[in-house]
Amino acid sequence: MIWNAFILALREIRRSALRSFLTTLGIVIGVASVIAMVMLGDATTAYVTNSITKLGSNMLIVRPGQDRHGPQGDATAKLFTHDDIIAIKREIGGLKGVAPVASKGIQAVYGNKNYSTSMDGSDNDYFTVKDWVIEKGRTFTPAELQGGKAVCVIGETVRRELFGSQNPINASIRVGNFSCQVIGLLHPKGASMFGMDQDDLIVAPIRMFQRRISGNQDIAVVLLSAKNASSIENIKTSVTALMRERRHIHSGDEDDFNVRDLREVIQTLSQTTEMLTLLLGAVAAISLLVGGIGIMNIMLVSVTERTREIGIRLAIGALEREVLLQFLVEAVVLSSLGGVIGMAFGIGVGVGINLFFELPFVFNTSIVIIAFLFSTLVGILFGYFPARKAARLNPIDALRHE
Repeated sequence: MIWNAFILALREIRRSALRSFLTTLGIVIGVASVIAMVMLGDATTAYVTNSITKLGSNMLIVRPGQDRHGPQGDATAKLFTHDDIIAIKREIGGLKGVAPVASKGIQAVYGNKNYSTSMDGSDNDYFTVKDWVIEKGRTFTPAELQGGKAVCVIGETVRRELFGSQNPINASIRVGNFSCQVIGLLHPKGASMFGMDQDDLIVAPIRMFQRRISGNQDIAVVLLSAKNASSIENIKTSVTALMRERRHIHSGDEDDFNVRDLREVIQTLSQTTEMLTLLLGAVAAISLLVGGIGIMNIMLVSVTERTREIGIRLAIGALEREVLLQFLVEAVVLSSLGGVIGMAFGIGVGVGINLFFELPFVFNTSIVIIAFLFSTLVGILFGYFPARKAARLNPIDALRHE
């Protein structure tokens, strides 16, 4: 019986192909919108996660000042010292690297080209903690770090701006009022999620940086990298306790420094993008309801147009449930066809948007299935009332209908 109702539904849909297409258009747009918006949201979440992960794996950032002062910390807070770095290396276990960092904007000159960039003073743990790969050349030797020799490793952007297609290794660039030999080139990372060019930097031994660039022994930031993600919380707790002790912070007093876990940043931003995804998906789902209303409207028109046909079927012995099933199946077939077309269209639009914004492709199988099932449910809900109206027609009145 269901198969016969399905065949009759297809016959009626083919008979009024244009009207059927326009009827399902609301469902197509609704399903496509939901899938495309969720794909965009998932891709954004993945992009945020990947961008932050590029900053370094299992990384902790120790900054002076309380956390409420934001990512730049508090300019008035006490900075860190080399003794703090030594204490962290000596007393905190499970660390893959501990990198002191001091930064300043500088003007780099090579030949007749000059470029404004930033210089980070650090040691070889800087490359380990931030997951930098040396594309050409090498990192610093112990003698260069200890003696503060004027050598540096540059990013891809600095290489492109100063050297063009030339090989920068062993070339000398002028930084401020002294020359610095380029000993390494970093593998490019590209822009971060905040739009900052990660390749726009020069890294030098911290002793050289402090002596020739900053003129002091201050360390603005300490970057830590845990060997295992499972030990990050323990390391964070241990570093906090150690820094409180070294900075003579009494029990009950607030910290004058903050330890940030990049996982917290990822979690916060991911929750934000997920909420936006749900909001966009909910707004898009409203068009599914509009499409359902369109199906109900057309099915009511169809019942009116086929009143005599319904009367004949009832008169020759068709049961009410058979008539109800026929029109209900027709509504479900219409909505399901719209769902299938909407699935294909939504995936295509989602892929196109991701390519346009250069976002990673994330295929969410569950939302595709849910969107299709929801379109089918819309057909059942909004097709039931017209189907019940058809099934309850009086055969005599139906036969008299013109």
